Amino acid sequence: MSSELRLKKLRGSGGFVMAQVSDDQQRKGNLGGPDLFLAPIGRIDSQLISKFFCNTCEKDYEGGPKIEFENPNEEVAQNLILRERGQYICTTCGSTIAEYREFQKTGEVGLAKPISDEVQSTPSPKVEQPTIQPIAATTSDSTFSSIVGMSVYDSNAKKVGTAKQVGINSSHQVVLVITNKEGSDMTIDWAKIKKIGEIILLGDGSETNASKCSCGFENKPGSKFCESCGTKI
Repeated sequence: MSSELRLKKLRGSGGFVMAQVSDDQQRKGNLGGPDLFLAPIGRIDSQLISKFFCNTCEKDYEGGPKIEFENPNEEVAQNLILRERGQYICTTCGSTIAEYREFQKTGEVGLAKPISDEVQSTPSPKVEQPTIQPIAATTSDSTFSSIVGMSVYDSNAKKVGTAKQVGINSSHQVVLVITNKEGSDMTIDWAKIKKIGEIILLGDGSETNASKCSCGFENKPGSKFCESCGTKI
């Protein structure tokens, strides 16, 4: 595989950056659509970022955004350790351009289970299984950047499962695949995810379609730009 760096546009929830990335980083940032995303790639050397765009400022800036990170080395599952978490921050307004999590596996990632059982989730109706495309693959030092292992909660603060991976359904829409308490897989439309931070929080379904783009993509409430095509909403 080529190690040549190429200038690419990497999207985040609050903007994007233009950075030199390798083929391996491009593969990690590809969630199955035409765009590359910054979150699954993780922390990029600031010297490789040529400029960034902040959705809040609605403005391009030369150079890279501020990168803040910490290394909690926290066990989030029986064989999964949260090695690093961080965010890209606009140097002008302080808004978050993108967030990321880097995990280190100590065993088979697919066997990761919650450390403790919590409130039993409500059984979900049977849904069509998506064609799974992992958002990140393991590297030589057994690390990867993804949301695998994060706890998923509904709007009532009730745990519904644990994130397994990102996939694409038969309608070519991005979905989150989670494992519920019974050990069964279920899918959640990516548009129903309200926030990703320490946990994955789902919306209550009461949001309007004010953030739906003309391309058909349903963005998160309050989005000023479409996360799929980049068009201003």
